[in-house]
Amino acid sequence: MWSYRKRIDRDLVRWREAGWITPEGEAAIRVDVEKGIRTLGLANALAILSAVLIGFAVMSFVASNWQEMPRILRMGLLLASLWTSYALAGLLARRGMEGFAHAAVLMGIGIFGGSIMLISQMYHMDGNPADAVLLWAAGAFVAGVGLRSNPALALAMILVTYWGIAEALRLDTVFWPFLVPWAIVSAAFYWQRWRPGLHLSGIALTGFIVSLGYRLNGGDAHGLVTAAGLGVMAAAIAGERLKPELPALWSGTFNYGLVITMAGLWALQFYKSPELDVFTLLAVLAMALLIASIFWGLQSGNSGALWLGYIGFSVEILAIYVKTIGTLLNTSLFFLVAGLIVSALAALAYRIHSRAEPQLQGGAS
Repeated sequence: MWSYRKRIDRDLVRWREAGWITPEGEAAIRVDVEKGIRTLGLANALAILSAVLIGFAVMSFVASNWQEMPRILRMGLLLASLWTSYALAGLLARRGMEGFAHAAVLMGIGIFGGSIMLISQMYHMDGNPADAVLLWAAGAFVAGVGLRSNPALALAMILVTYWGIAEALRLDTVFWPFLVPWAIVSAAFYWQRWRPGLHLSGIALTGFIVSLGYRLNGGDAHGLVTAAGLGVMAAAIAGERLKPELPALWSGTFNYGLVITMAGLWALQFYKSPELDVFTLLAVLAMALLIASIFWGLQSGNSGALWLGYIGFSVEILAIYVKTIGTLLNTSLFFLVAGLIVSALAALAYRIHSRAEPQLQGGAS
């Protein structure tokens, strides 16, 4: 709904400038859209919360009376609760209550996950608990694809990520099989054209790549992570030049690449404790990259890169101060040089903008 409002904002401006709608009509549309977001958005959020609570209530009731029930009654109650949730989801979807339908799907997925645990307990099944989480994720994925439920797919990605983290910690190594279910759920996000889900996939993959620095080469692969992040950023810039009709894809890719790169650089600076000259070089590279990202965000209209650059630069400066607080002279000299460099870049950017603005105005006239 929020992405719809952003899209309608852009469309309304374009329609007004083209003369297709009047200012009064634009204002009326904005009021109607805002009212729909406030009412339906709150109702859908409360419906999803209620589904979570009802799912826990059902499973708590079954668990508390588990020993007193015959096995056939236990299985029947679990299956009836599961299919009742999905039937309710279908009924609500046909009535146009999509938010409530998604909530019913989530309730069914919650019951499915609880059923896995209770059935394994009932039949005394031993095994790796993470496998049960993967099975739960598979059920969420099937429900998300079959019922076209984006929240269910989001839950599937969360469960897959939890499964991957649990297995990586258990095996104490890089858990490459994580990429298989990650790719399957990500493909479902793309198939359903759900941008928040693709961002969720980007976050999960970003975390996986960053973790490689602590897992590969005896925990000393942060340079590889930095190089991978730079490669992702370069691919995003090239993609924006070659395929400018996909700005959302390239801006998101650039931002995730920036996070990966900075995670690798920060590990090299503050986790590995390098010598002062190496540390200074890495700090200069990090700040130069962040400043370049800010300029890129301004030039391309990528607000995410802009804010990541601002936040990253602030965190970098604070971390440098904490790291070098014992050598105040070196710290003050470093900040002085960095401040002069940034000031020079600001002056250069201002002069470039001043020269370009008359040309833009002349072209527009």
